[in-house]
Amino acid sequence: MNLQIKSLIAVAVVAAGIAGCSGSKENKADAAAAEPQIETAAADVRGQWYIENIIFSDSDYVRPDEAVPGVSQYMVFEDSTFFIRTNCNSISGPYSIKGDSIILGDGPMTEMACDNMAVEDALRRILPAISTIEVQSDSVIRLNGSTPAECILLHKAAAEIK
Repeated sequence: MNLQIKSLIAVAVVAAGIAGCSGSKENKADAAAAEPQIETAAADVRGQWYIENIIFSDSDYVRPDEAVPGVSQYMVFEDSTFFIRTNCNSISGPYSIKGDSIILGDGPMTEMACDNMAVEDALRRILPAISTIEVQSDSVIRLNGSTPAECILLHKAAAEIK
C-alpha cells in the first residue's frame, strides 16, 4: 500500500511538471500580466549631484555649504556605482534602483582627519538608512532614510567637476 501511494505521488508530480511546461500562450500571457512589473526610476539619476542638505530631524541636520563654505561636496551616480566627495574624504560603492527603492552598498571610504568632519560624520550616519529615492524634478533628488525626517537632498550640477 505504501509503495502504491509513493507511485501515485510520483506520477502526479511528473504530470504537474509536464502541464506547467506545456501551457498555452494565453495562459502564459495571463500569468505575465498578473505578475508585478518592476519599475525603473522616473528620471535618470546618472551624473553629478551637489549635496544640499543631510537631514535627521528639524533640529539635527548638516548643510555642506554652511559647514565648509566654498567647497563643492557632491555625489556622482554612474551605471551601477556611486561616488561621494566631501571637503577632504570620499565614499564609494555599488547602487541599484528598482521603482522608488534604492540600495547604496558598502564600498571603500577614505579616512583622512579634517578640520571639519561634520559632513563625513553625517554621511556615515545616514547612508546605511537610505532606502527610497524621490526624483522631484530633473534637477532635485531626495534620498530618504528609515524615518520620515531623514533624507539627503541633492541638486543636479550644471557642469560636472571632479
